[in-house]
Amino acid sequence: MAFFPKILLRSELESYLRNVFTNKEQFPGLNIPILQHPIVPDLLLIPVIGPRRTLKQHPVQVIVGAQCGNAVLRGAHVYAAGIVSASKWMKAGDEVSVFSDIEGKCKRGAKEFTGNKIFIGNGISELSRNEIFCCNNPVKGKGIKMTEPVYLSPSFDNVLSGYIFLQNLPSAVVSHVLNPQPGERILDMCAAPGGKTTHIATLMEDQGEVIALDKIASKVEKIKQNASVLKLKCIKAFCFNSTKAVRDQNCPDEQGDGPPFFPESFDRILLDAPCSGMGQRPNMVCPFSLKELTSYQPLQRKLFSAAVELLRPGGTLVYSTCTVTLSENEEQVAWALKTFPCLKLQPQEPHVGGEGMMGAELPPDQLKLLQRFDPSRVEFCSVDTNHCSAQPSDTIPLANKDTIGFFIARFLKAR
Repeated sequence: MAFFPKILLRSELESYLRNVFTNKEQFPGLNIPILQHPIVPDLLLIPVIGPRRTLKQHPVQVIVGAQCGNAVLRGAHVYAAGIVSASKWMKAGDEVSVFSDIEGKCKRGAKEFTGNKIFIGNGISELSRNEIFCCNNPVKGKGIKMTEPVYLSPSFDNVLSGYIFLQNLPSAVVSHVLNPQPGERILDMCAAPGGKTTHIATLMEDQGEVIALDKIASKVEKIKQNASVLKLKCIKAFCFNSTKAVRDQNCPDEQGDGPPFFPESFDRILLDAPCSGMGQRPNMVCPFSLKELTSYQPLQRKLFSAAVELLRPGGTLVYSTCTVTLSENEEQVAWALKTFPCLKLQPQEPHVGGEGMMGAELPPDQLKLLQRFDPSRVEFCSVDTNHCSAQPSDTIPLANKDTIGFFIARFLKAR
């Protein structure tokens, strides 16, 4: 799924993408439907085909870590840094089968691994085992070119990078729910890597000001890079801890347009909060302890409190997460409404997900105003080549439901 920030004729963009995928043999022999979302018009939907259960496995095996395995399922090749072990006789050019070590028990450099692993596809080795594990310096670059992944997921590497940006459907919906307008001053509090930031700027027609914050310098540079590639001028990115983004009224204005900011200085604020990420897909492993899972709620509340203070009266605050836990979603909404009487839940447009989940003492009328994407409610079905000829009326409803887990709440601050 991708939003396209520059104006291209839909037919030209669709034709170009289909030609790229065919020429790169990502979808050999398949006529892949590329659909425009009927409710989110700047969103193109591209299906992922799989799982392909009949792939033949090769004797030469490569084991990768769980995070690398997740990336392969999203359409990536295997880079050398992600390879944990390989068969002792593996040479460059060998056909290999790639497995993901979902428990993290495979020792680096092992010649075989009999532990719990998941087959994620076949590929061609671009390096020998010795080149990967016996060099004095870490090997960089591609290690395995994936030729037969279990899931055919399109790769957008160097594909119209100045025109399209790859996003999950709920992530694209968030920016529309915020509804930024040209000329406004917008704050994206936890902005890296910049997908929502650039989408917001695009919806504003690059007119106004979008302030993007993140506390990690390398991630801020990524935001700036994405803004530059998309030729967006209204984005200003800063390395800053958003929990400290509110400036004391008595503090002299010595830092120009950077953080911290005076209270009530933004028209709209997006708080796409740090979270447990339990809604991310694909995800073959949960690396969090119970203590870590419960650590996000206090941080989210600190960020939320700062957001309310920075938002002008009459302004819009959108809170979102990529997790499915009640404590990070509906319970946070209930807390916010109780803690900040100036806030009121607002309807969301577009609303393509489900309603909020019961259990946080929110009444039904408020649950209807929340937007929850919960893939666990969708009956699993493999997407085979028959779906390539399916009608949009059949494909779109599935695309709206079979997403990552995600949550959105929209608040209005009273005047």
